[in-house]
Amino acid sequence: MSKKERNAFLSTLFCLLFLIIGKILSGLSQPIYPLFFVLAIISGGWKQTYEGISELIHERTLNVDLLMALAAIGACLIGNWFEGAMLTFIFCLSGALEEYATNKSTKEITALMNVAPNDALKIIDDEHVTVPVEELALGDYVFVPKGAAVPIDGRMLGASSIDESAISGESVPVEKAIDDEAFGGTINLGQAFTLEVTKTSNDTLFAQILRLVENAQNEQSATATFIEKIENVYVKIVLIAVPLMILLTHFLLGWSFTESFYRGMVLLVVASPCALVASATPATLAAISNGAEKGILFKSGKTLEKLADLRAISFDKTGTLTQGKPRVTDYKTFSDDPIVPQLFYSMERQSTHPLAVAITKFFNDEEALELQVEERAGFGLETTYQEQTWLLGKPTEKQSHPLIEQWHEEGKTVVVLSKNQQVIALLALMDLPKPFTKEVIGYFQDQEVETVMLTGDNPGAAKYVAQQLGLNDFHGGCLPADKTDLVKQQQADYTVNAMVGDGINDAPALATASIGIAMGEGTDVAMEVSDMVLMKNDLTKLMYSHRLAKKMKRIVRQNILFSLSVIVLLIASNFLQFLTLPLGVVGHEGSTILVILNGLRMLMPLKEMVNLDETKCIECPLYKAAQ
Repeated sequence: MSKKERNAFLSTLFCLLFLIIGKILSGLSQPIYPLFFVLAIISGGWKQTYEGISELIHERTLNVDLLMALAAIGACLIGNWFEGAMLTFIFCLSGALEEYATNKSTKEITALMNVAPNDALKIIDDEHVTVPVEELALGDYVFVPKGAAVPIDGRMLGASSIDESAISGESVPVEKAIDDEAFGGTINLGQAFTLEVTKTSNDTLFAQILRLVENAQNEQSATATFIEKIENVYVKIVLIAVPLMILLTHFLLGWSFTESFYRGMVLLVVASPCALVASATPATLAAISNGAEKGILFKSGKTLEKLADLRAISFDKTGTLTQGKPRVTDYKTFSDDPIVPQLFYSMERQSTHPLAVAITKFFNDEEALELQVEERAGFGLETTYQEQTWLLGKPTEKQSHPLIEQWHEEGKTVVVLSKNQQVIALLALMDLPKPFTKEVIGYFQDQEVETVMLTGDNPGAAKYVAQQLGLNDFHGGCLPADKTDLVKQQQADYTVNAMVGDGINDAPALATASIGIAMGEGTDVAMEVSDMVLMKNDLTKLMYSHRLAKKMKRIVRQNILFSLSVIVLLIASNFLQFLTLPLGVVGHEGSTILVILNGLRMLMPLKEMVNLDETKCIECPLYKAAQ
């Protein structure tokens, strides 16, 4: 519990304690009872009164805190000591609840900061020297023991299992190999390893996350900002309306001065916009906290509001909709000789090309042959085996086959294995969609959101992927400027649009869209210019964030309508002279508490979509062929 939250809790507790004592003493007709009601008002209301006076003096603005202090004093002036103390207690309780909502979101930063280590074991002359993380420089070597937190971002010089839940929200540890990137703040669950520092402490992914969450908490949503702007004007109107009501009802309607003054004090209580002021901020902070726990970072509450009104969304292809790594999708051999798959494996395993890695993985059960492989520039690989010349590479003009044409039309990369210029086997590769991509696209289309793919890949590959995923539209062969122009046009057509990407080439489009959404494993530039970040490259988090935004919008709307309705009802009841001050206090402050509690519902995690079954995700030929 933070200091502010603890102080708010103690103020509420002491206020309630003095209120109960005062009520007991008044029931026993003890003349000292007003003193305890005054103590209740002071213990519960001193902070709000101080803040209200400070804003009035330093910022020349009026807020609801000052109204509540005046209402409590007014209630005491007409002898309603209990009502004044009760008003202060409920107002103090609502303030404590709002403090809880704020601190719940702040705890996400605190939890992150507690995970981030302050020291590192720097390797100097084969010795481990403890140094502050801030002193580490690029190229330094750091020792990471088993069970310890990784102190800084770097390149792993050993294999291990890493818990990245603090970064991505994913509870399953990630198996890391040599040369993989490790992030500061994650936990080494496997064997100890050495890390080569690749980023300074201010530029780590962890530091970026902290800045994102801090900025999100400090920047209010558009609704909260608007309510805050009208609060000062509203309070002025109430302060003018109260004396006018007292005078007009006394002199024009003939009410007694006591009755008029009493009704003025009731108006001061019920017309205060406490519930209205609390309609948006607690819900927004709770939603940001909810997202952070799921590995979704919103840079501000405004992003959540825009996301709820989303009408069109554009996706980059490689690394966003697809896995960013080619996979073998089709394999056709025209020979029963078992040497064919062995040749594929043995020739490609000597290359580090991404296509070679995919082919080697596809044939990883085959026995390796001892071959002398030569690389032919612009074609592929060549070897001699059993006095036969074998070529492995892209098809030549002389090598024609219906499958080659078909696979090319589908945007696949075709590899041919030939013996003495005769085609022996064909193989096709493609960058496949990520799991659940089709389900995510379908979700947004069900929400009447236009889905578009923007990619620099050739139009054939773009068309085939777009058809398999069911996208509304696609654009292939796009340069960064083309993506930006298309996003601008989309924004003009649909008003609120989003762009999802992960590369430097996506950065201009991310910055142009109404909402820029960066994939967490993408480039730093993409994360910097975006409005929200999906820490794990998981598109289902995008679906979750959209549902979260729509729920927040519903709750804020409910709160605003409810709070305004209560204010109107209480004011009307006061003019009809049957609303008592105690009922006014309970109705007004009770509505404030209900509004805050309704906003805190955003802390509850949303139910996962029931159709996300990985065993049957993406029912398309791409996946079926690759299994």
